[in-house]
Amino acid sequence: MTKVLRTAAAVAALAAVSLSFGTPAEAGRCFKKAASGTASTMSGAKFQVQEAILQSFDWGVWATWMATGTTPGYKVGTPSYRCAKGGVGYTCKGVSTICKTS
Repeated sequence: MTKVLRTAAAVAALAAVSLSFGTPAEAGRCFKKAASGTASTMSGAKFQVQEAILQSFDWGVWATWMATGTTPGYKVGTPSYRCAKGGVGYTCKGVSTICKTS
């Protein structure tokens, strides 16, 4: 094979392998994200958890959620929280399931 054909074959093989792995953001796919937050109130710590979860997979979705309260393209489940008093006020850890809708 010529050098060009070998390079093209390698690129095609890499593309095929890359596509077979998929990503968590494919439509119909769900994935879990976890985060923690600390604030002087429990509601503030939970809010920080929700923000961190959204930021962890899509900053654009986080910005839209901050502006409108919606998460276009994603169904974001309400996080399950585990909170404790201490330090500055409260620390909460949360886990949420996110599903790509489009």
